[in-house]
Amino acid sequence: MIDGTAYGPRLAEIGNWVGKAIYCPRATVNKIITRPEFNNPGIYCLKGDPTDEAFDERIYIGEAENIKSRLKQHLSDSTKDFKELIFFISKDELLTKTQIRYLESRLVQLAIDAKTAQIDNGNSPGIPTLHEADISDMEYFLEQMKLILPVMGFKFLISSTVTENKEEQRSQKLEVHQTYTIKTRSFEARMKETDQGFIVTKGSVAKKKLSPSCTETYRNMRKRLLETNVLIEYEDKLIFAEDTVFNSPSAASNMILGRNSNGLTEWVTEQGETFKQVQEKLNP
Repeated sequence: MIDGTAYGPRLAEIGNWVGKAIYCPRATVNKIITRPEFNNPGIYCLKGDPTDEAFDERIYIGEAENIKSRLKQHLSDSTKDFKELIFFISKDELLTKTQIRYLESRLVQLAIDAKTAQIDNGNSPGIPTLHEADISDMEYFLEQMKLILPVMGFKFLISSTVTENKEEQRSQKLEVHQTYTIKTRSFEARMKETDQGFIVTKGSVAKKKLSPSCTETYRNMRKRLLETNVLIEYEDKLIFAEDTVFNSPSAASNMILGRNSNGLTEWVTEQGETFKQVQEKLNP
């Protein structure tokens, strides 16, 4: 905490990593903009309020050869209405322009693929050509950025769907603890309980119409899933086009049933046990 306050500017480093992150609320930028880190090349993210209520964050991702100069441009730009910023630099000051452009392109694409935040960049910039060793270094740099971003309150890379990248699946196989279903006369949905969250599987069917009792939070969640094509309309139903992560069984069951529900009792195993009963057996 650069100024000793919990809500002020912060600096983050990871042991044996050449990178460094600086976080700052917009209101306190001028207090620390004279720090030497601002004169370095790097990649930055601006966070503001979304114009689409389906999302919690509005993110702009950019790169600059001089962070200070670029931020001054954004501070005077009325179209860049951001509340917080974070930027990443190299402590050894050896990041090249091409490497920074590589990080920017990869970060934008990951943000778009996550389908969690409103991304101002639109399309991802093209990935520049790098030597194989440089690509390996930048991918490691990117992995450290992905660790720091949510700690600093930037959650746009926390994916709402499960990746289908085969290499990632081989190196980090998802452990499924239990599988549950919700069945009605007209549709059926499946959910896997994993360490990553509660995953409603691709092909699951949801009720199209939302009940008046459904809260604004879940209405916005449904809106986001539709806008990002995670949920696709088919006749009088909605179908999950991807494996979709939820943070609770009830959030998942609410999206399936279109109403406020108790996921602890709505989801059942093939043996007819509810989620609650399974958990009580595991934790007597």
